[in-house]
Amino acid sequence: MTTVAREGADLACAVSGREGGPLAVHVHGAMSSRAGERRHGLFVWEPVEEVARLVRYDARGHGESTGRAVPGDYVFTNLADDLLAVIDHVDAGPVTGMGASMGTATVLHAALKRPEAFERLVLIIPPTAWETRKAMAAHYLEAAEALESRGPKGFAELMAGEEPPAIFAQGPAFPLPDVSWDLLPSVMRGLAASDLPAPAELSALTHPALILAWDTDDGHPLSTAEALAGLLPAATLHVSDTVAGIRTWSARIAAFLTARS
Repeated sequence: MTTVAREGADLACAVSGREGGPLAVHVHGAMSSRAGERRHGLFVWEPVEEVARLVRYDARGHGESTGRAVPGDYVFTNLADDLLAVIDHVDAGPVTGMGASMGTATVLHAALKRPEAFERLVLIIPPTAWETRKAMAAHYLEAAEALESRGPKGFAELMAGEEPPAIFAQGPAFPLPDVSWDLLPSVMRGLAASDLPAPAELSALTHPALILAWDTDDGHPLSTAEALAGLLPAATLHVSDTVAGIRTWSARIAAFLTARS
């Protein structure tokens, strides 16, 4: 493991996979981490590591990365700068940018800032955006306020009232946040202040893009994935409606990474 130093954070970063293979850099979702993904078991990276050199890092304030209680540190545009710093740290040419949820937003903002840094994009469970973002932002602020006023107990009470997406009725339960309690309100306030890039900007991203979405999840609505598929000129959308379908995503990503443009 290596560390990428950033203002206000040290990013824990690890490289695995096939030496000499195409390089892919993955950003996890909000409140998750590299270890959180492993514990959850939904995203399995071995098929990707068989064909590619895979860089994974913990976003600032998540997992083994450090952070500070500054909401502006966790807005999507700042997280995009962190991703670009990781790419520079591994001294890579154009990479495949991969991200889940918050990671999707991170990749899109980074690709707009420096399109030449990316060869392909893998956008996994794109989050609420534009019209659907307002309700989710309000939810993040409510959770931050519950934690600040009533501590972890208040946060747990708020989360206990939420039903999991129907697709996970028979699937793995989502783990607890992999963010410390003192940083979690700032992370949530940063998320509340963020959105995907404006639709008019996204048509400039001509990179081949694979969009992987699941159904019945208000936090990751199909409307975002379908809109991205229509806005990005070279995008392919795959939607899964079962956990078994989601478990095929690693193989789909591996095939996408090795396909000719």
